[in-house]
Amino acid sequence: MHICGKITVVPDLPERIGRLEELSYNLWWSWNPNALKLFEQIEPTLWEHCKHNPVYFLHRVSHALLKNKCEDNSYLELYDSVIHAFDTYMNAADTWFVNHFAEKADKQIVYLSAEYGLHETLPVYSGGLGVLSGDHCKSASDLGLPFTAIGLFYKQGYFVQHLSTEGWQESKFTKLNIDKLPIQPAKDKEGKEIVISVDFPGREVFAKIWQVNVGRICIYMLDTDIPSNNPNDRSITSILYGGDQEMRISQEIILGIGGIKLLEAVGIEPTIYHLNEGHSAFCTLEVMRRLIQQKGLSFEHAREVVAASTVFTTHTPVPAGSDRFPLFLMDKYFSQFWPFLGIDRDRFMQLGLCPNCHDVFNMTVLALKIAGLRNAVSKLHGNVSRNIFHNVWQDIPEEEVPISSITNGVHTTTWLNPDLKELFDQYLGADWTKYIEDNKMWKKIHAIPDKDLWSQHLSNKKEMITFIRNRLKTQKIRNGESQRKIDAIEQWLNPEALTIGFARRFATYKRATLIFRDIERLLAIMNKPTMPVQIIFAGKAHPADYQGQELIKNIYDMANRKEFRGKIVLVENYDMNLARHMISGVDIWLNTPRRPLEASGTSGQKVSLNGGINFSILDGWWTEGYNGFNGWSIGYETHYADPHHQDDVDAQSLYNILEDQIVPLYYERNEDNLPTNWAKVMKASIETCAPVFSTARMVQDYTKDLYVVAMNKKEEVMQNSYALARELSNWKSKLKSSWQHVKILPDQMLNMNAHKKIPAGHPVALHTSVQLGSISPDNVRVEVYYGKIAEDGTLEYPEIATMSVHNQQHEGTYAYTANVHLETGGEYGYTFRVLPYRPELISEHDLGLIKWADISENALHKN
Repeated sequence: MHICGKITVVPDLPERIGRLEELSYNLWWSWNPNALKLFEQIEPTLWEHCKHNPVYFLHRVSHALLKNKCEDNSYLELYDSVIHAFDTYMNAADTWFVNHFAEKADKQIVYLSAEYGLHETLPVYSGGLGVLSGDHCKSASDLGLPFTAIGLFYKQGYFVQHLSTEGWQESKFTKLNIDKLPIQPAKDKEGKEIVISVDFPGREVFAKIWQVNVGRICIYMLDTDIPSNNPNDRSITSILYGGDQEMRISQEIILGIGGIKLLEAVGIEPTIYHLNEGHSAFCTLEVMRRLIQQKGLSFEHAREVVAASTVFTTHTPVPAGSDRFPLFLMDKYFSQFWPFLGIDRDRFMQLGLCPNCHDVFNMTVLALKIAGLRNAVSKLHGNVSRNIFHNVWQDIPEEEVPISSITNGVHTTTWLNPDLKELFDQYLGADWTKYIEDNKMWKKIHAIPDKDLWSQHLSNKKEMITFIRNRLKTQKIRNGESQRKIDAIEQWLNPEALTIGFARRFATYKRATLIFRDIERLLAIMNKPTMPVQIIFAGKAHPADYQGQELIKNIYDMANRKEFRGKIVLVENYDMNLARHMISGVDIWLNTPRRPLEASGTSGQKVSLNGGINFSILDGWWTEGYNGFNGWSIGYETHYADPHHQDDVDAQSLYNILEDQIVPLYYERNEDNLPTNWAKVMKASIETCAPVFSTARMVQDYTKDLYVVAMNKKEEVMQNSYALARELSNWKSKLKSSWQHVKILPDQMLNMNAHKKIPAGHPVALHTSVQLGSISPDNVRVEVYYGKIAEDGTLEYPEIATMSVHNQQHEGTYAYTANVHLETGGEYGYTFRVLPYRPELISEHDLGLIKWADISENALHKN
């Protein structure tokens, strides 16, 4: 049979409930349970069949049912209440942003990310990065930020995971039915669909723009699957993280360069840009090209403007996690581009080259070199990032590498179980969601009776187990397994048993199988008749990650062992729907990454919000979240040279704590059969983690520490036709050319007193001379760099004291002095250094220039 054409039938909604369609196309419903009830109450069975997708549901529901609801007073009361809440939200004038930064209301933050996890109905996400992007957007909406997001519309999304009867992952790609999705074409003022074009080698590639409404903000997505492109180009945006390197560079050109063209097409004038990972870093090149072509700036002048207006967030904990393209691909796709920047090939390539790696163009390095503000996603990840990208700023001490950190969080009302939210409403106050980041407010969690909290948790656990059983049955039915095996699933997973969850991407560093390191020990722990333990696993491995797929196979085989059957389960196709059930239903959330390779992690944050308890390696966010009373830690904050030894140590720690602390505490009951001491840990988990690890706090931090700073810097460099951008660029150029003449001349005689024994707490005067040549003393900062001397001869926890000019000794040479206070006893070392200085610099290390006292001339002293 051949289908000759397609007819799209749109819902004909009665006027009384006519705004259901508008609501269905705004993902505000994804974090407002009452909005979802509006659709569910019309026809619950159909709602389940449509997988909680309001757009699809309205296309399927009968007009008669809709008319009947217009006669249902209780439904109309709910409808009016939801619409009123929606309108109040959308039209609020007293948002957090307006209350704190009203003078910035006319600015525009543009956020670029390769993926967005908003809801399972729009599967254009693979995992943590996408879900974080989605949560970031939702909180940007809640807080009233002037915010627009840009991404790609993957019509095959990310793969659907099936598990075969042998336990192997099968990756299924199916084209999304756009008519069923909460996404619509972006249109211009004349009502025409917007299409932009991007120059590719020998051709133009066209991209249609789609719009996703997320509360008050919009995400625009680029789609190359349109008739004006050739078949290969149509596939550029087909699959998230699919294809070879040529496909990836094509995707990132569309995202970065196409994203900037998109803004012009939809009429948005960006103020600053936030690059969420390096995938979108090509956008900085397009912004510079426009400044050069349209404003007459030089490359270096344009670079100043882009640096001032760009925020970059790195998520990778290892150098290999960055996208890296061979130089021949960069030649192919950018040889016609760099002439527009007014630079040659070598200068262009240097933008993405590491000092120790000259054969690949690194997208993270490009973003680090161009962006003026950079951050990692947890405090520990900040340390890791400063270490692995230290070579981008040679000679700068690792701890001063200009990468700050803002720890990730989660969007509270997206991930909080709706029934648990009702309990929170009773005890935290009806308007508690306005104060999510308020630590004091969360102390009220202790007012919830243990009985009520535990009862709700058990209810959530039973709901999770029912959901998982149904998904396991679907899997076995599809695989053609016997009815006996399918029926047996009804006995799997005990709602009363201690339930451990492990769900995340199956990457090898996450060590999903660590718990199986000693099978006999695990069997003894799990199979105690009066204290049973069960484990639920879920997660995907990238289709090209064969080691990750081996992990899945190993867990599947372990779950099918007779002694573990029904107590260990592996659930296929981990998505946001399964995640919501697991994070609100498990008792313990297990996390076993190889420290320090977890940049942040957010699944455990979602669990703690719902009263689950984290049992994790001290890595990522948990190094900040764990306080000794709100969960358990595995292993030690130690670096291991031998990974096998690390696995042994961590596995033993895991077994010991599970057997000696967690299991006994869970089964400890009072006279009312309540686990009151367990409930204390649940409440501590909620109280300490919910406010701190929320995107409400996170986006406020981004706004205060990065966005507003960038807005101010952008405004400064743009004034008077980019006068400061030109001046700074020229100043940097002159300083770089003169820097070779800077020399530190420590004065041994003047520092003699410092070499005597000094009482702790007394000031020590230190002196040096600095030869600056043609550089003015106003354009440098001279510092003492000092600290206790460690066993390896380095300075431990070094401190810095700024020196002041004492006098000019002769032309171009100045005497500097400073007092330092050494508060505790011990042997201290010190040296001197010179850095460029101007108050307009975003960072003192913008230029990457630093001059240290020459060690060979005995500039490093002890005292």
